[in-house]
This record gives sequence, C-alpha cells and structure tokens, in this order.
Amino acid sequence: MNFERIQDKLAILADAAKYDVSCSSSGGKRKNQGGLGNSSASGICHSYTEDGRCVSLLKILFTNHCIYDCAYCTSRRSNDTPRAAFTVEEVVELTMQFYRRNYIEGLFLSSGIFKSADHTMERLIKVAKTLREEHKFFGYIHLKTIPGASPELMKEAGLYADRLSVNMEIPTKSGLALLAPEKDHETIKAPMQTVQEQIIEFKDSKKHHKHAPSYTPAGQSTQLIIGAAGENDHQIVRLSSHFYQKYDLKRVYYSGYVPMLSDSRLPDISTPVPFVREHRLYQADWLMRFYGFAPEEIVTKDNPFLDLECDPKLAWAIRHREHFPVFIQTAPYEMILRVPGIGVKVAKKIMKTRRHTQITLDHLKKLGAMVNRARYFVATTSPNPYLNQLDSANFRQIVLDQTTSKFKPSNQPDLFG
Repeated sequence: MNFERIQDKLAILADAAKYDVSCSSSGGKRKNQGGLGNSSASGICHSYTEDGRCVSLLKILFTNHCIYDCAYCTSRRSNDTPRAAFTVEEVVELTMQFYRRNYIEGLFLSSGIFKSADHTMERLIKVAKTLREEHKFFGYIHLKTIPGASPELMKEAGLYADRLSVNMEIPTKSGLALLAPEKDHETIKAPMQTVQEQIIEFKDSKKHHKHAPSYTPAGQSTQLIIGAAGENDHQIVRLSSHFYQKYDLKRVYYSGYVPMLSDSRLPDISTPVPFVREHRLYQADWLMRFYGFAPEEIVTKDNPFLDLECDPKLAWAIRHREHFPVFIQTAPYEMILRVPGIGVKVAKKIMKTRRHTQITLDHLKKLGAMVNRARYFVATTSPNPYLNQLDSANFRQIVLDQTTSKFKPSNQPDLFG
C-alpha cells in the first residue's frame, strides 16, 4: 500500500467530512467476541457519550466525487475542488491502523455518490463487513446511508453498522427543490422507513431467538442544515418531532449553514448562521425528547423563530407565568421538569429527596439546580422573596438581567440544569 498516496487522500476526504455533524455517542452494545474493539465503551469522534466522556472516531468520506450538484455542498459536481476516492481495502487498513495506535475508537464513514446510490452503498457496506468478519473488529461503526439505495442494501447495512444515518439536509421541500433539485424528501425518507421496519423486525426476532443478530443497535439519525434555504425554526422543530415520532430516530443534528460557495440561491457568503440559533435548536430538541414538550409549546407559527436571548424552556416559562410558582414539595415530576434551572437529573433527585426533607432554595442549590433561574418560579416551605417579581410588568427583563447564559456543548444530556 502506498502510504504517501493514502495520506494525500486522507487529507482531502477527512477535510470534506467535517461538515457532517451527524455523530454522537454510539449507544452501541456490540460486545467483543475475541476480536478488536468494543462499541459498548466507544463513541464518536470528538463528541460526548451519555456519561460525558469525549471520544474519538476516524471520520472520512469514501469519496468526494458526486453525481449530484447540491448548491450547499463542497463536493457538488460543479465545484472546482481536489477529488479523491479510497478503495475498500484502504479504508479498512486505515481504520485498523488508527485503532491499533489508539487514535480512534470507531469509524464514521460517509460518501459522495458516485455512479449510483446502490454502487456507493455497496462499497460502504463492504468496508463494514470486511472489518467485522475478516478483522473481527467490534468497535463502533456509523455508516451514512445513501438516499435512493435499494431496501435490500439498507437491510444488509444494519447488520454490520452500530448506527445508520441518512441526512435530510434541507428542512423544507421548497428549499430542497431550490438548492438540490435532483433530490426530494420522499427519496430521503425511504431509507429511514426501511431501517425503522428492520429495527422492529429484528427486535421481535430477539424475543423469540436469543442469539438472533442485532440490527443497527444504536439506531438511526439525521442532519438538518440550518439557514441555507430561509426556513424558520417552527418548520425545523415540527420536522424533527415528526422524525422522532414516525421513525423513532435517536438524534436529529442541526448544522448552521457555513458559507463556502458563491451561488445566487444561497445566503450572502458574508452572513453565516449565528451559532446561538443552532444552540437554541439543540435545546428545543432536548425539550421534546426529555422534558415532555410538544413542538407548538416551544415555537409557534405566529412566532416562528426561537428566542435568541434565552433558552426555549425559560422563554416558555416567561410566556406562561400562569403555571407558576410550582410548589416543589408536592408538584408532579412533569411540572418540576418545566421549572427553568431544573434539569432531568436534578428533578429526579428532588423526587427522592422530598420524601424525607422539606426542600428549600438552599437544598435546590445543593442538588445542582441553577437557582438563579429557578428561584423566580418555585415555591418552597421557606419564604421565597423572588416570587414577588412574578407579576411584574418587566418580569422578563428582571429574569434575563439575573440569568447568565453559559453555553454547554449541545449534546450534553442535562441542558437546563
């Protein structure tokens, strides 16, 4: 193998893969059976596991050649950029060499589409199959599936990958038609449906046959590009909710559009999407997944953009002061979760602690709550002078003035305290 040539390819294809943010903790349960690696203790490149560990991954494209000409993509066929392509053997060898040197804990493999969707998908599957069967690699593998690939290939891919993902990319049909006219939402959704059906089928087989194989045990995910087609947050949040409910996705990732190419269909190249908007969408996502919020509670059609001054949970509480104060000693878990400054972990601690303790603001602070927020919305067994502000005409400004906004990484599990 010509390692100098491989290094040149790696420089091109690793750089091209950086715009894909569809990666997170693996959530995989694939155990080592006498080979290399163990996905139950691994995750994704420079991201966070559920317990907060930062882990690493070889994240590359198989090729940046592409038959499509999507306006927002650096790999589009009309873009004058250096092109490269790996062979199956090269990707396998790179993965094994990087793993043996303890550089990585798994592989995230995506690709431009060359020749056809099936031709490309076959190559990605062959990489994963070779790693599993010939090299006995039991580390984490995330494959990006190719829209338009046959259901048979999608079924096979899930036998070797811990996670599969297909990127929706542009949230609205009109936006996709404008920026990627060779694609359509239904073709992109089809692989999601196939994966979901296979997950259900294989889980059912597991109930009857203990040693039945697993199918993409870490589930599936997708990515939405934000700000490239003028979509609003209401459309994005509703679409994400649809994915979670219909396809049982593990994650939806949000990537603010990074201006790279000059194209009349795209936003001005000097106006990147503010990071805070991407951050607010991740917070809204967490509210739907872990806090019991419906999409319309977070952002409405009449006010279609998330508040950039405060997180969506605090914004909801300020809009709905009629639900507060929450008496922390007796309130149901679902309502405690809606108190700004109290996250899932803290809410569970409160439920346990209040059985034998009268909870005060000091207790909340010791339990980990962000009391500088929560104090405006909770009643305790001891006097809370901050509740006097609840009916103030300028309540929103009072809370914002006393609340410092500190960003945490967007894929940390307890975003609101």
